[in-house]
Amino acid sequence: MNEIVDTKKRRQQREISSRFIDRPVEFLIKHNFTPNKISYLGFICTLVVSLLIAICGLYFSIWLSWIIPFILGFAGAFDLFDGEVARRTGNETQSGAFLDSNLDRLSDAIFILGLIYGGLLNYLLGYIILFLVIMISYIRSRAESEGVSMKGIGFMERAERILFLLFTIIIELIIYFSTSILSGEPLTILIPFVTRIPVTPVFLIAILIYTCTLIYTILQRLSYAFKALKSPNSNRKGIS
Repeated sequence: MNEIVDTKKRRQQREISSRFIDRPVEFLIKHNFTPNKISYLGFICTLVVSLLIAICGLYFSIWLSWIIPFILGFAGAFDLFDGEVARRTGNETQSGAFLDSNLDRLSDAIFILGLIYGGLLNYLLGYIILFLVIMISYIRSRAESEGVSMKGIGFMERAERILFLLFTIIIELIIYFSTSILSGEPLTILIPFVTRIPVTPVFLIAILIYTCTLIYTILQRLSYAFKALKSPNSNRKGIS
């Protein structure tokens, strides 16, 4: 059953991917952007966003604050483009995959540290989330080293994590600045074990949901990997 659901998930991702990224990918290929260059661009975008969040740039002003989700959107897009460009140009290499994987892990860590330093995450909860994100990646890496294909396994893969945080930040900005304009001050709440600065209730709830879905993803991957390794007829397709 899991295998059917996961195959369907990957098929849907490919359909969405081909629908929305065809033109940008063709543009990048036409202008000789290599997969490695695109990976670096994504990493730089994440680094810039993390620095802006770390200095509380999310609440600079109603205009400047939108720079953050804008650049974060580019970071997520580049994360999709590098692999697609590699596939279409026949430049899929082990060194490129290794570089992309490590830059992804660095991007995840730097972004979460930016949220912590900027007060959008409590220190303890932030480090827990960082641990969970690393574990999600590690489980896949370790399982695939044993020959278990983990493509599409887990509710909150990296693309979903980026989209979730992107939409959370967009909604946070909309509520924060709209309530500030309407009532003279933003609608915020402070719960110290979640954040260190006041945020809107939506952001607070979103972070708790995010944490729970990360835990759920870990359990999904552990369960799938254990079953695959224990089953004599397990679906081992080699390391991907």
